[in-house]
Amino acid sequence: MTRLASLAALMIALALPAHAQDSSQISLVQNGQSCPGCNLFQADLSYRDLPNIDLSGARLRQASLALATMNGANFSGADLSIAYMFGGRFTGASFRNANLENANLVGVYFGRADLAGARLSGAILSGAEMERVRGLTQGQLDGACGNIETRLPQGLRIPQC
Repeated sequence: MTRLASLAALMIALALPAHAQDSSQISLVQNGQSCPGCNLFQADLSYRDLPNIDLSGARLRQASLALATMNGANFSGADLSIAYMFGGRFTGASFRNANLENANLVGVYFGRADLAGARLSGAILSGAEMERVRGLTQGQLDGACGNIETRLPQGLRIPQC
């Protein structure tokens, strides 16, 4: 690569918006503070009890919510793509229009959560409890996968992983 090309590449990289995590915002959320629209990229929220927290529109890409209890949380419009949510509890949470693409949702309890418009393409829902979720459609499930332990609303099915 020529010196001019290297300089041009550096200038382009500096002009792009930064997408790194914001540690101060992550600390707020870890301490139970709502943070709508925050940049929580790769945040570790595992094992936390964060009821009714508002993370609407937040960037939680590649975040860990493993074994977290976030009942009543608001994830509307949030980016939870590639998130690790193994065994989490999200009773009554809103995932309305959230991006859950390629998320690990193994063993997640979604009791009465709102999944209307949520993107589930590539999501793994093996063992997930979804019998009482709202807004879930067959079209959403067609791009995801699960197993015989995945509990769905009556009439819906999921491709096997």
